[in-house]
Parts: sequence; structure tokens; C-alpha cells
Amino acid sequence: MAGFHHVEIWVADLECALTEWGWLLRELGFERDSEWSGGETWSAGGAYLALTTSPNLSAAVHDRRTPGVNHLAFTAGTPDRVDRIMAEAPDHGWAPLYHERYPHAGGPDHYAGWLENSAGFKAEVVADGT
Repeated sequence: MAGFHHVEIWVADLECALTEWGWLLRELGFERDSEWSGGETWSAGGAYLALTTSPNLSAAVHDRRTPGVNHLAFTAGTPDRVDRIMAEAPDHGWAPLYHERYPHAGGPDHYAGWLENSAGFKAEVVADGT
């Protein structure tokens, strides 16, 4: 059996991250599993995403252009749902990326939107079947 068990994202500003990621994860159908003074976990589809802070951080922002994780891509359901998330995202701390090529920045058969939050994390929301 293959698949992710979990992904852990270290954040510098926990309160801001919980607001931005919390909104996006709720919109994508994740549910908050647990919370503690240094973070939260959100689950869907048998895996979970942890948002946490650490005293071992080496920077205050995420740079997706350095070696490491460039972005997380999430299934978002219908194209209409992708459109709604993209329209509402700026009100929740997420800026659209590649908007001039939306919704086909990934190619003519790929319906998706890309977002970047205030800490520099990039997320992709992908319509089913693309």
C-alpha cells in the first residue's frame, strides 16, 4: 500500500499560518484533528498535515525556489470549487500565482489554481480528472 502518512510544515508565525492554512484546508475538506500550543494537525483521506513551529527554524519565510518542497498540490473537486477557492483566497492571506494563465497554467488539460501565502508557501488546488 502506498501513500503519504503525513506532511509536516514548519512555520515561523504560527497564528498567521493557522489562519491561512486553516481556511484553505477547511475549504478542501480537511478536518482539524488535534491542536497543541505549538501547532495543529488536519486530516483527510487517511493522511494528515501538521502545522507546527520549532525553535530550530533557520529562516522566517519559506523559499520554494531552494532545494526542498516547492509546493503542495491538493485535489479540490469540481472546476467550480477551484474557481470559488481562487476567488476567496485573497481574503484569507493567499495570493494567486500565474493568474494570467488561470486555470490552465499547468497545460490545456489541467484545471488548477496556484496560491502563495504570506510566508511564501505555495499550494495548488486541482480539479478532479485533471
